[in-house]
Amino acid sequence: MKALVFVIHPNLGDRSIVNKHWFDELKKYPEKFTVHNLYELYPDGNIDVEAEQKLVEAHEKIVFQFPVYWLSSPPLFKKWLDEVLSYGWAYGAGSYKLEGKKIALALTTSADEKTYSEEGAFKYTLKEFTRTFEITFEWIKADYRPYFAFFGAPHTADEANLKKIEQSAKDYVSYVETL
Repeated sequence: MKALVFVIHPNLGDRSIVNKHWFDELKKYPEKFTVHNLYELYPDGNIDVEAEQKLVEAHEKIVFQFPVYWLSSPPLFKKWLDEVLSYGWAYGAGSYKLEGKKIALALTTSADEKTYSEEGAFKYTLKEFTRTFEITFEWIKADYRPYFAFFGAPHTADEANLKKIEQSAKDYVSYVETL
C-alpha cells in the first residue's frame, strides 16, 4: 500500500532547497507514494475536511513533512490538525479512524543538531520540541514513529550542499518505505 506524504511548506518552490528535493524525489515513485502538498491545495487556508479525512483513511502510513518554523510547524499544519482530527472521527465517541496507522514527521531545520541540545541555543532536543505531535498522535491511537530530520538545511545549493541534500532525499525515500 502507498504511503501518504503531506508536504507542508508555504514556499516550496521559492525558498526551499531540502524540502523541494525531498518532494521531487518522492514524486519519482507515484506507485509508492501519494504526495499531498497542502499549501498548493489550500492557498487560502480553507481545508476540505471531508476530502482530507477520506485521503487519510485510504492510507496506512502517513508522513507529515515540513520545515521547523519558530520551533514548531508552519501554521497550515496546525489548522489541518485542528480541523481534520475532529471529535467523532479521530477520537472520542468510539471512533478512532487513525488507530494503528503509522504516522511520522519528516523535518528540516536550518539549525544544526548541536543547537537542539541542552548545551545549544535552544536548550532542548528536536525530539523534545516535537512532543506535542507525539502526544497528539498517541491520543488518537495512531502508531507514532521516530521522525526523520535534516539538520543545518543550507540556504544555497552549491556542489557540496547538493550532494548532502541528494543523499538525504534518497535516505528519506527509504525511511518512508520502511515505516
